[in-house]
Amino acid sequence: MNIAIIGAGGVGGYFGGKLAASGANVTFVARGSHLEALKTHGLKVTSINGSFVLFPVHATDTIENIPQPDLVLVCTKAWQVKNVAKQLKYVLKENTIVLGLQNGILAADELSAEIGSKHVLCGLCRIFSKIEEPGHIVHSGVEPTIVFGEADNKQTQRVQQIKALFDLAGFQSKIAGDIQAELWKKFISICVSGLLAVTRSNYGQVREIAETRQMMVDLLNEGFALSQKAGISIEPGFVEKTVAFIDSFPYETTSSLTRDVWEGKPSEIEYQNGTMIKLGEKYGIGTPVNRFVYNCILPMETRARRQK
Repeated sequence: MNIAIIGAGGVGGYFGGKLAASGANVTFVARGSHLEALKTHGLKVTSINGSFVLFPVHATDTIENIPQPDLVLVCTKAWQVKNVAKQLKYVLKENTIVLGLQNGILAADELSAEIGSKHVLCGLCRIFSKIEEPGHIVHSGVEPTIVFGEADNKQTQRVQQIKALFDLAGFQSKIAGDIQAELWKKFISICVSGLLAVTRSNYGQVREIAETRQMMVDLLNEGFALSQKAGISIEPGFVEKTVAFIDSFPYETTSSLTRDVWEGKPSEIEYQNGTMIKLGEKYGIGTPVNRFVYNCILPMETRARRQK
């Protein structure tokens, strides 16, 4: 099976690395110094679950150079998905499967609009990982997991085949019984990333101070109320479970959006708190904490995109 990993950062580098280490034929799409390091020295993954090094590594900076893929994992930032989808059209086979692992709830729709829904599975991942330096991925927290499924939740042969592939690679995966609910739960919880960004704090600092902890809880409650209005089946007690999960994170943990904002890079703010605001307006649900977070980040986001 030919597998393409679009975006070889913390997510793509880790999961793609595990797939390649299991013997799969994996091609990474990366850029800049990270790409050069992959080609020259291979991929180093430092993980709390066990580290490994891959050499040689198949890597390119051009999607059109990918050998006709059977499976594509799109591991870019959410705001890059539309452009990736346009390029993918030229390398897909009749039965190529494309699985996006972005934060938010829009990736599958954006992929489907460009390449057709027959190619697309819905998915998300759970992992704290990042590029430590070119060619080097560090996984620092949370059991690496991919949750995925058909948009209509059918238990098709292709999702079973992908589950077997992930099992062989040695990381956790789950075929969702209700993938829309799973996407929304991740969407709601990841919006805390913006709160970290505006307070310039990690998860440990935000959760230990009463005032910011309450803001975090209020932000999560806004998302949960919105999910109920949108008809998403999320169980009662979700907010409490999410707070308990966040309490289990290593103290110094941050998220990719948080780091992007701090480093003056374009971020996923429109796909996280920005989307929460838009959906709140659509369904008549107030989202004041999400709106505060979004409005605070907006000037930094505007500057970052002007400089991109």
